[in-house]
Amino acid sequence: MKIFDPLRRKEVELTPEEGVRQAVITWLRDTCSISPTRMKSEVPFEYNSLQYRADIVVYDRNLNPDILVECKAPSVKIDRSVIEQVVRYTRVLPVRAVMVTNGTTTLFFKKSGNGYVQADSTALL
Repeated sequence: MKIFDPLRRKEVELTPEEGVRQAVITWLRDTCSISPTRMKSEVPFEYNSLQYRADIVVYDRNLNPDILVECKAPSVKIDRSVIEQVVRYTRVLPVRAVMVTNGTTTLFFKKSGNGYVQADSTALL
């Protein structure tokens, strides 16, 4: 089954992770009032000579990375390894806030000093 990704502007396979990603895009747009023109999905970047992709990056009005969203399938537990993955991503994408979700469990973090501290969803606004 396919689903239209409004950020990539194409049909993509509806995997469990993709379902979570599309739900987050809708939530960011409809609840947080973030324009889709400020969001990108599957953003490629390099870290330690390896290629990675951020699930969703929200850019500020100056087009700098502002919020990083990591989506997992509902069957994937949000554990230390997932958090460590996101921390690696923030070394390349210096964002103000981070959201990690599997559609059931959602954690928010905001930049504080040299790291990130757990926060609530208002960290994204």
